[in-house]
Amino acid sequence: MIDIVRDLRPLFGPARDQGARPTCLAFAASDTHAGLRDGWAPLSCEFAFYAAQKRAGRPPTSGALLSTMLDALRLDGQPDEKGWPYLAAVPADHRLWTPPATVGPLYGRNGQRDGTDLSSILAALDRDTPVLMLTMLSRSFFQPRGDGVVDPANDELPEPAQRHAVVAVGHGTVDGTPAILIRNSWGPGWGLEGHAWLTERFLAPRLFATANLTEEVDVSSHTAAA
Repeated sequence: MIDIVRDLRPLFGPARDQGARPTCLAFAASDTHAGLRDGWAPLSCEFAFYAAQKRAGRPPTSGALLSTMLDALRLDGQPDEKGWPYLAAVPADHRLWTPPATVGPLYGRNGQRDGTDLSSILAALDRDTPVLMLTMLSRSFFQPRGDGVVDPANDELPEPAQRHAVVAVGHGTVDGTPAILIRNSWGPGWGLEGHAWLTERFLAPRLFATANLTEEVDVSSHTAAA
């Protein structure tokens, strides 16, 4: 039985799909950012990923780092999705992977890392603030139950090589135990139209980082990935 205490899904539009690219953090950060703005308008994951990778000196075939993703949102910002729509694949010649000449207004936001204790996540959600979460995965995550619950088997261990970023968008209880409602970036066919309930038993040993996005900032004086 699922008892919902807080549900921020109305702040968001349909779940998006990262496809085969290592862009989960860009999607989670972009959707967290967009969810804090008035009215749902998806922001460009491609631009955020590009800015973060340029700042870190990493190629588009590698995942992004949380520290540089937060720097990218703060210093470079990101436009609406239509400013640089998400690419199914980057060009084989990575030198051709560059933003369009004009992407439109850039929206910046401060952010900071936070702890991994469940209480801080619940407190943020109770303030109607979605939380960016980085977690290890294991097999139960790939096939949520019919009711959208991800709860590990007794012998199921975290897989450190399987790391993923999601957005905490609600909380409640599953059969009387705490659970976090997340928004994923694997499209609406995963879980409950792209969402699932992670039980405390799943999340506690797998969660390794969180971040909160805070106030808007003006990025007009900065150059992307300077």
